[in-house]
Amino acid sequence: MAFGAGLNDNDEVVSEINMVPLIDVMLVMLIIFILTVPVLTHAVKLDLPRAQNTPNLIKPETVNLSVNADGQVFWNENEVDETELKMRLEASAQRDPQPEIYIRGDRKVEYERVAQVMAAVQRSGMLKLGFVTNPGN
Repeated sequence: MAFGAGLNDNDEVVSEINMVPLIDVMLVMLIIFILTVPVLTHAVKLDLPRAQNTPNLIKPETVNLSVNADGQVFWNENEVDETELKMRLEASAQRDPQPEIYIRGDRKVEYERVAQVMAAVQRSGMLKLGFVTNPGN
């Protein structure tokens, strides 16, 4: 280490890094960051307009289509035939909002009959179709 740099008249090259200037630069940068970080976290105070955020409570009607064991179709407990079912589905598809269709199929009805009712709902242009099951049995 070269502590007595002015005592010897030897002009030797000092191969050690002088850390004092680097520490000074680091301390200055630390002070700059300490001063600027609180300024960056503060936001501009604005008086924003207030609006009510109440959802529109118009719920779509639900239609229960039931298919019993004999293959008969019921529209909300009222029996309908194929043409009346088609007319009611097309009329419901034109409404805004469209009603939600829930299909209940009897356990003993042929799957083909339930599939025919599903196809009629799809052809009419209805967008929301669901199935109702009995989870306990």
